[in-house]
Amino acid sequence: MRQNVNDFTGNGLDKVYDVLARAVDSGKIPGVVALVGRGDQTHVAALGTMRHEGGAPMSRDTIFRMASTSKPVTMAAGMILLDECRLRLDDPVDPWLPELADRQVLRRIDSPLDDTVPARRPITVRDVLTSTFGLGMDITSLGAPIMGAIFERGLTPDGPTPMPEPDEWMRRLGELPLMAQPGERWQYHISNDLLGVLVARVTGQSFESFLRERLFEPLGMRDTGFDVPADKIDRLPPLYAPDAATGEFHIWDEAEGGRHSKPPAFQGGGGGLVSTVDDFNAYFRMLLNGGVHQGERILSRPAVELMTTNRLTPEQNAARNAMATQNVHLSFGQGQHGGWGLGMAVRTYRGDYAPVGQFGWDGGSGTTAHADPANQLTGFLLTQVGMTVPDSTRLIHDFWTTVYQSLHA
Repeated sequence: MRQNVNDFTGNGLDKVYDVLARAVDSGKIPGVVALVGRGDQTHVAALGTMRHEGGAPMSRDTIFRMASTSKPVTMAAGMILLDECRLRLDDPVDPWLPELADRQVLRRIDSPLDDTVPARRPITVRDVLTSTFGLGMDITSLGAPIMGAIFERGLTPDGPTPMPEPDEWMRRLGELPLMAQPGERWQYHISNDLLGVLVARVTGQSFESFLRERLFEPLGMRDTGFDVPADKIDRLPPLYAPDAATGEFHIWDEAEGGRHSKPPAFQGGGGGLVSTVDDFNAYFRMLLNGGVHQGERILSRPAVELMTTNRLTPEQNAARNAMATQNVHLSFGQGQHGGWGLGMAVRTYRGDYAPVGQFGWDGGSGTTAHADPANQLTGFLLTQVGMTVPDSTRLIHDFWTTVYQSLHA
């Protein structure tokens, strides 16, 4: 079955639908759900099937693994605590995260783990929110001792060791030196998982319960969380990781009995959420509305502005942009936005069809989620094909290329 829901045709979105249909018909993307919102109009298309071999059709309420598109959403928990003055940007995190007190820092990013100097200052809340606290996933440093130690200790969701519960995760994190001085270098991912631990310790409740109480329930995000209940598991497709050499489809995570079939030991703000196009649209539309959803304030306007404007210094930005542009063969062209806000990329130059000011992020499970203040636009494309091959990334690029054409069709 090729088409289940299509509200695109006749709305200037015909080209977008054709791009989606072509990807599904090619056999490289089993199914896709896309949403484009502008003002009070919302258009949705669901094509293809839940599984590579066919079976149940995709539908508007299909639940997807959001991977790194979790980052822009979970960041809101930290912003709520800033709004309430329960956190301050330049307070040290030591009172809540004592495992990170008195840091040592590698002399060079490829140094042995015992070749260190003392940190010049404590890690602050700002460092955690801006992904500059000193540790992260750095594809330019694969093979360095510190990267090996991060994978071996289960500090990321994709390593050989499962991520442990938060206190043990913090203990393992605290055993490692930093890769850079606090506040010095932008580094990917780990800070977003660290934020979840910080929020839990400040509030005295689990990260997910805080998100549910303060964000998901007020926004009506009924299908968003870190696991999928048994009565909804049939709405979660498997996640495929096709073979990079042959393109052969392999299941990386099944729905029944998989990673999201039960509550995880670690609620990962960096990439652990499952959700739907409508839930994510509610969140990003709230950001476009300056923090308000249906008359209820979720975040202050200044908090939204902090999140959605560039937070990096020129030096940090230069290093991040160099990583994105020099590794396009690894990232399939992702990450070339120019800037980084809090938990998401922010476009600071016109590198493609999207205008300056667009904010959001993509996920390694084949997902994209962005909003554009200039056009009051939201867009989401969710697939079940991981980025071991370029197919879902190319579809994401084609999706945005045609979405922006549709605005002037």
